[in-house]
Amino acid sequence: MHDDPSPTEADVVVVGAGLAGLASARSLVSAGLAVIVLEAADGVGGRVRTDVVDGFRLDRGFQVLNPSYPSVPTYVDLDRLDLQSYLSGVLISLGTRHHLVADPRRYPKAAVSTALAPVGTLAGKLRLASLALATSRRDPAADLSVAESTTAEALQRRGIEPDTVERLLRPFLSGVFLEDGLTTSSRFFDFVLRSFVKGSPGLPAAGMQALSDEVARGLPPGTVRLGTPARRVSRNRITTEDGELSARAVVVAVDPQRVDDLLPGFSAPRMRSVTTWYHTTPGVPGSVLAAGLPVLLVDGERRGPVVNTSVLSTVAPTYAPPGATLVSSSVLGTTGAAADEAAVLAHLQTLYRRNTQDWQLVERVAVPAALPAMPAPLTLDRPVRYVENTYVCGDHRATGSIEGALHSGRRAAEAVIADLAAS
Repeated sequence: MHDDPSPTEADVVVVGAGLAGLASARSLVSAGLAVIVLEAADGVGGRVRTDVVDGFRLDRGFQVLNPSYPSVPTYVDLDRLDLQSYLSGVLISLGTRHHLVADPRRYPKAAVSTALAPVGTLAGKLRLASLALATSRRDPAADLSVAESTTAEALQRRGIEPDTVERLLRPFLSGVFLEDGLTTSSRFFDFVLRSFVKGSPGLPAAGMQALSDEVARGLPPGTVRLGTPARRVSRNRITTEDGELSARAVVVAVDPQRVDDLLPGFSAPRMRSVTTWYHTTPGVPGSVLAAGLPVLLVDGERRGPVVNTSVLSTVAPTYAPPGATLVSSSVLGTTGAAADEAAVLAHLQTLYRRNTQDWQLVERVAVPAALPAMPAPLTLDRPVRYVENTYVCGDHRATGSIEGALHSGRRAAEAVIADLAAS
């Protein structure tokens, strides 16, 4: 990719080179259309980017890629990403002990610890496992026929024990939904449950930026113009600092608040925020911190602000310089406790059961618009047609996930292709 200011006309101009915009552009190019992608930043990816600081790979907020997402094979070569997988489970801190709850099909050694973990009765855990398997086997289209409610109400209705909810599911899902009230739609919960049963989330060896680069890799050179924000969108014209471009169709694929700037009257969803703290631990081998497992650690008693933490260098050694340890810890919001390193380190000391006073801060990454809120009722496929010749895509038009972004981008492209063919 390189900046080429010469073409001022295209079949389609895509505004925004996040995952949704890139996926839309890929599908449009595959259909034989001439496409220009405008991106205000200095690289592709939107929210899915990675910075390198002192040899550490720092994603812009804790993120993982689940290879089971249906849209991934269309745009991504997983072999090229060299995905480093998390263990299919979670390590729960309760009192002074860690308890591993994991999928025994993939990690047989966890069968006993999962059965004995104090997060509900054995019968209750079997009920949750049965729910997970049934959800994974159900056609996703059938989700629309399942009664919708908040996730909290759905778990109660489906007979999941309170101890399982409070000690396992709420601590884990808080980091997925970016809210701890479990007010998120049960339809998104079912999507998450299905994804985790079918695939093991992981990190590309080169950081999450590699995912964005991989989606962009299928575009012809010169398609993406970096450092070129769109100032105004008006039907078939797009105004930038360098002048105007004309197109038969425009796809707006920027964050929801920015959509509202470009398309007055657009109703932007509420966004959820998160802060990710990156620390390195001098003299403490990363393999020691979480029982030597590439696993997510959560607090079953919610004794502090951290909703999840993991030793990234245990999952993907390439995230840290040789011999160094990188710990990622996420806190809901961007102010208050989310900005209090002392509170974060105190909680990490409880979680990892190690003195954290000598842990060194690598970076604090605040993401004020990390994920669209998804309360019930949730429309899984929101309209991508905005007005004539103008389309909108992004995870806010589907589910707040990598899959939602890719899926929405493809849907917008399909709408453009159909409309242009009919015109």
